[in-house]
Amino acid sequence: MAVSINKVYQKVLALANKEQRGYITPQEFNLFADHAQMEIFEQYFYDLDQFKRRPGNDYADITALIEEKISRFELYDQQVNVLNSHGDVNLNDDAPDLYKLTMVVLDTPALGDQRIAEKTSHKETRSSYAYSALVANSINNGLTARYTLSNNGNANRLKVWPWSSDAEVRISYIRKPQSPEWTYVISGENALFNPNGSIDFELHLSEENELVTKILALAGVSIKDVQLTQIAAGKEASITQQQKQ
Repeated sequence: MAVSINKVYQKVLALANKEQRGYITPQEFNLFADHAQMEIFEQYFYDLDQFKRRPGNDYADITALIEEKISRFELYDQQVNVLNSHGDVNLNDDAPDLYKLTMVVLDTPALGDQRIAEKTSHKETRSSYAYSALVANSINNGLTARYTLSNNGNANRLKVWPWSSDAEVRISYIRKPQSPEWTYVISGENALFNPNGSIDFELHLSEENELVTKILALAGVSIKDVQLTQIAAGKEASITQQQKQ
């Protein structure tokens, strides 16, 4: 289940009004909500790396929980279009919500051949000698495929080799969460929630309070209220401490 956008909005307004800190408009809330969700989402990967580095099994449950939170954003075996004979893929077109690539598979049905591509650096492919050697090695042993990631202007590019016209490329990746949106209709001078077109948060249900505190902190910065920011930061620190005990 997703975290209700309206529930978070009402909590944020109630806490801000309780402290008599001013009104947060729906437009401001939507901007803060998107920022807060991405901040929590990106923290998953940092926390996962940190807990996996710690010795012993004391953090196994925390690691499993973080992996569970990330799993709802994982997509598998998504076929992408190869643009040319060089094995180039424009990920902006085929995976516009890409956050982190986890696997690239090169599949040649005519040969009954399926290979998980190994990542190599863009610098390595710029060397004609290294590029030729890698391609030759891939073709000769029939087992190895390579891929690189690069940025060409505003386009995220994926290059896979060896490439042939009858091959297919499939990717698995972690996508970005969809931007949340609190939609509304105007009644008199009030904005009333309109569920049609609204988009809930995609994070784990356990993140509801974290979202509220982060949005409050952002609102405090926006209206230049240091105390509101400090109140929200205190609540967030308390939640973080509880999660990591």
